[in-house]
Amino acid sequence: MSDEMNDEMQLIVDGKRLDGRKFDELREVKIETGVLKRADGSCYLEMGNNKMIAAVYGPREAFPRHMQDPSRAIIRYRYSMAPFSVDERKRPGPDRRSVEISKVSREAFELVVMKELYPRSGIDIFVEVLQADAGTRAACINAASVALVDAGIAMKGIVTSVAIAKVNGEIVLDPFKEEDNYGEADMPFAFVIRDGEIKSIGLLQMDGKLSYDEIRKGLEMAKKGAMEIYRLQREAIIRKYSLEEVE
Repeated sequence: MSDEMNDEMQLIVDGKRLDGRKFDELREVKIETGVLKRADGSCYLEMGNNKMIAAVYGPREAFPRHMQDPSRAIIRYRYSMAPFSVDERKRPGPDRRSVEISKVSREAFELVVMKELYPRSGIDIFVEVLQADAGTRAACINAASVALVDAGIAMKGIVTSVAIAKVNGEIVLDPFKEEDNYGEADMPFAFVIRDGEIKSIGLLQMDGKLSYDEIRKGLEMAKKGAMEIYRLQREAIIRKYSLEEVE
């Protein structure tokens, strides 16, 4: 996207974003836990117009056996987009972007899953994007984190992810499709949260250019958004187990 085209694309009008949100406001988030009976843990999540489902299988004996680690579990994470998830039908199967997102997402969960408790085991995380509207890697990480808790996997904290972007010179939280496509920069984060506090950053990427002050402003904005998502993740988990107790 050329600078000239970026200049023509007005994404902020009268101090408001095109979807009516404030600069530091998240899209609406909906989370439902335990949606797949055959998975050990699962989650359905909507983040704006994004819709995705996550399933966790394990811990179970790792196959093929030569991949087993006698001291810890191995984690596998597969991110994929359904062919109908975007406006122009996507070619089925993994592509370079899906492989890259799977790798960085897996590394974020490597930090929190207590792998040493599950020697010779495998923990498989599958996330499928059913409808895409920018920020799918962050939304999938949020769904996968809830699915891991639902599966009873021991973790040092919950992973919560959100992105920031630079749009028409302004830093905004949780960009939607047009902001992602025509903005000047974007930066997804994944935070490890324990006991209601952010303990570390498990994922940090950047596309485009941001100044030092813009990065600091974006980080604070992302932390605020992540804590809001964390609250919703916790509520979804508690709601599921509260319903089970009633039944």
